[in-house]
Amino acid sequence: MTKKPTIDDVAARAGVARTTVSRVLNNSPNVRDEVRDKVRAAVAGLGYQVNVQARYLASGSSRQLALVHATDLDVEPNSYYHSGLELGAMRACADLGYVLVTHTANPAKPEDRARIRRLAESGSYDGVILTPPYSDDVELVESLRELEFPLVLISAGPEASKHAASVGIDDRKAGIELGQFLVREGHKSFAYIDGPTDHISAGLRLEGFMKAVADAGLDAGVVKVLKGNFTFRAGVELSAQALGWQPRPSALVCANDDMAAGALFSAHRLGLSIPADVSITGFDDTPVSEIVWPPLTTVHQPLRQIGGKAVELLVGSIQNRSDRSDAVGGIYVPFQLVKRASTAPR
Repeated sequence: MTKKPTIDDVAARAGVARTTVSRVLNNSPNVRDEVRDKVRAAVAGLGYQVNVQARYLASGSSRQLALVHATDLDVEPNSYYHSGLELGAMRACADLGYVLVTHTANPAKPEDRARIRRLAESGSYDGVILTPPYSDDVELVESLRELEFPLVLISAGPEASKHAASVGIDDRKAGIELGQFLVREGHKSFAYIDGPTDHISAGLRLEGFMKAVADAGLDAGVVKVLKGNFTFRAGVELSAQALGWQPRPSALVCANDDMAAGALFSAHRLGLSIPADVSITGFDDTPVSEIVWPPLTTVHQPLRQIGGKAVELLVGSIQNRSDRSDAVGGIYVPFQLVKRASTAPR
């Protein structure tokens, strides 16, 4: 059996000390680029593989990050939102030498909040990423900060962002742009299917949309709001209600793509032509927005980029625990209004 190369073999081939090889493998600073390149060439030439378990035991670090999704197992899952975040986070973890472990928790169960805190206390993870609505749970965020446990929030609102770093899009601005687009298209009556009450970023989308309507000189009464839960079923049921109003709204705005897909289903079942009879919009630009008919006008939220950026921020916080002063505040990534065939001028 061929003997596996060791770190000493790498050091000998690169002509450097064993500690220098270790610094390069751990992406530590204070190593010259030419030395770093020689070590990496030696690693590749020898086919050296890091003994991950031994490294973790020696460093006292698990090199594991927890990503917590808010999920009610009795309700259908969001079709892509969680997966998009996970894909971006997993890619960033692979690049940075970390392992991502996902957990689900039900916001309706107080014991699940306690379980998130136990994740931090277990020593199994170096940090955690919280998604909505946990990312807006200021009490939970503060309890993790008290433990001096690194964390990053996804799409947190203004209040939670005062207590920890958050990454997402400017939901309010996105709502404004969507509203401005529909108003320019000549729409003057709207049904708006909102997200859950505790989902602050969804509320900001609605707030922005209402501002665009007001800025256009329209009365707030032209927008009738229905409370949804981001599921396809909610889109089906609530849109059937809205499309039965007389007069029927000319545009049906949904706070995510799953509910918009449900709205399309209801409209088709009622024999309506889209967008001739009613325009329908979504939010997130998940894959479902392109495979339904007609394809949805929506707001592109770069979920993979958000997941990756959250990991980068978290790893930066982990590696700089001595300086946590700047580890708060919201970081916005760009969004884009995507115009497709589900909307038309009135």
